[in-house]
Amino acid sequence: MRRITIWLLSTVAALVLLFSYKTSTMGAGGDTSAIASGPDGPAGSGSSWTGTDDGSGSSSGGDTSSGGSGTSGGSGTATGSVARTRWGPVQVRITVSGGKITDVTAVQVPDGNHRDQEINDYAVPILRQEALAAQSARIDTVSGATVTSDGYRESLQSAIDAAHLK
Repeated sequence: MRRITIWLLSTVAALVLLFSYKTSTMGAGGDTSAIASGPDGPAGSGSSWTGTDDGSGSSSGGDTSSGGSGTSGGSGTATGSVARTRWGPVQVRITVSGGKITDVTAVQVPDGNHRDQEINDYAVPILRQEALAAQSARIDTVSGATVTSDGYRESLQSAIDAAHLK
């Protein structure tokens, strides 16, 4: 009887770990359809660009087809789409000058409780600094803020795409 109980508890623990791992890695290349889509549509929609883009004007609504293949001297702001994470929405806005990201602002971060606020007070400045240094969405995850980091990267990439940056 004791062996059966131990086996059953071990099996339950393994299943819990398996499912916890799958949900914690979603958004980092896994199936993000349940997290990244919502009333505003799939990830990538809802981003907007306000500024100049190689002299071609401005675009909004996530349309990245106008304005050529890249920004060589564009300036303005781009707001990324809302990344819907399990802890809440994450959205960033970038400021571009001379084709370079000069600022990144977190428009929305999870704030449902005191712990969310603590995590984001710590993680968001690090993510901002990483994005400015990398000039891309290829930034490291902040330890202890994996879900927010994944959402930040997703929204940042959407903003970069809207600004037509390479």
